[in-house]
Amino acid sequence: MTITSTPPRTKGRIRVLAVVGLVLAAINLRPAVTSLGPVLEEVRASLGMSAAVAGLLTSVPALCFALVGFTAPLLARRWGTGGVIALGMTALAAGLTVRPFAGGTASFIALTALALAGIALANVLLPVVVKQRFPDRVGAMTGLYSVALNLGASTAAAVTVPLTGAFGGDWRWGIGVWALVAASALPAWVLLARERTPSTTPSVPVTAAPALRLTRNPIAWSLAVYFGLQSTVAYVIMGWLPQIFRDAGISAGTAGLLFAVTALLGVPLSFVLSAVAGRLPRQSGVAVIIGLFGLAGYAGLWADPAAAPWLWVVLLGVANCSFPLALTMIALRGRDTATVVRLSAFAQSTGYLLSIPGPIAVGILYEHTGSWKIPLAVLALLMVPQMIAGFLAGRDRQIG
Repeated sequence: MTITSTPPRTKGRIRVLAVVGLVLAAINLRPAVTSLGPVLEEVRASLGMSAAVAGLLTSVPALCFALVGFTAPLLARRWGTGGVIALGMTALAAGLTVRPFAGGTASFIALTALALAGIALANVLLPVVVKQRFPDRVGAMTGLYSVALNLGASTAAAVTVPLTGAFGGDWRWGIGVWALVAASALPAWVLLARERTPSTTPSVPVTAAPALRLTRNPIAWSLAVYFGLQSTVAYVIMGWLPQIFRDAGISAGTAGLLFAVTALLGVPLSFVLSAVAGRLPRQSGVAVIIGLFGLAGYAGLWADPAAAPWLWVVLLGVANCSFPLALTMIALRGRDTATVVRLSAFAQSTGYLLSIPGPIAVGILYEHTGSWKIPLAVLALLMVPQMIAGFLAGRDRQIG
């Protein structure tokens, strides 16, 4: 079979379409979660949801990302990265459309899981798209979609409460509008799904040997542990930070804005950090510095959430840059596209599995103690192993 080369003009159009697709998909990677935090109290009251079950709800993202993420490489082998991301955006839009009309806690969680399963596919494969389409600009493109991710997260956190108010105080419409945003990402990925070439279809072996090699690789495990620990604290914060501030006497609207700041800070910081980290042979020092900011932020919340709330969220906003740093390190540690596919799936899926108990434990501790002291102390302590794992993952090593 003869494969003809793609004309330069067509390549340029595909490259632009890939940028648009990356940005639109990234915008949708967090609103399904961050839109819930500011109205979680109302959701719980409406559905009769306990704090422990709410903790389970905040663990659903990690569970979906872990289980579904493992399937992404095999699906990409069959349908290509573009086709699988298009499938993910479809599942996301469908879940967000129906979720607000769930009649009970079980169906609400199930529809949340459907939406998050779609996000899981994109989570694993977006770093692969960067490696495939922009091999010479991995750091910059990772930074770009990290910026888009943070914009989506912060916007959902900031405007869900006002939207709820605009719809007569009905939280269902306040979270339901994000289905429209998810649907906007579909056209670009449907078009990209048609552009399957040998350079954009990852060669993912179907045997267990590659996975076995990764399970024996210390760099792969360092990445997985780092990803897991940052995911633990990220999903606790996404699920509970507005409630922490509300329990300290801060209004729901202000609590939503405070949480939005943690994501909004990531807009410039993620782009700069990814671009800079992508040029460094080692990212170990960056991982440690980010961890220190997180340690300070959680210590401040532990002392008094209402004492200096804007300072605490600024510190946590810097700490949130551990996510784009993890993505950048995944792309850099893989020697080629096929390795990045497997490494992304392994590090993210294993990491998310490791993160599942955290949000559930926080919900249980909060419910049984009636205080945020112990949960916040646990989060602060988790910064120490996160820094260690980040230091190890950031060493100048490659896999493959």
